[in-house]
Amino acid sequence: MSAMPTLPLDVTGIQKLLPHRFPFLLVDRLVEFEHGKRVLAYKSVSINEPFFQGHFPGHPVMPGVLVIEALAQAGGLLYQLSQAGNEKEGKVFYLVKVDNAKFTRMVVPGDRLELEVVLKRHIRNMAQYQGIARVDGQQVACAEFLCAETRD
Repeated sequence: MSAMPTLPLDVTGIQKLLPHRFPFLLVDRLVEFEHGKRVLAYKSVSINEPFFQGHFPGHPVMPGVLVIEALAQAGGLLYQLSQAGNEKEGKVFYLVKVDNAKFTRMVVPGDRLELEVVLKRHIRNMAQYQGIARVDGQQVACAEFLCAETRD
């Protein structure tokens, strides 16, 4: 994918950029993109999510680690779109470090998780991000995370 896609980018376009698939694709829509700087994406949280079967049955709560994973996937979109046309386009990056994660509110079925990710720095094969997850404009989680390119 070498040309900038038209926003909003739906799940079909997202699947062209990320290797994740059901049940681990945790980004449904990309609505804002600033080249090399920032993205805003959404995850619509449904009661049909497979993790709700075992994560507090009767009181469904999205696992915090999956909120962080959703932020990391949004970071992957930022990276892939910023690299479009470069030799690194299509490379797979893995989440390798999470710092300062904070959870301030539970994410439940019916919520639309807003995923804002800012690139803090990019050094060789690594990218450091700051992510904030919100529901209805209120912060539910935040973290700094590091992603690294795979080695063959």
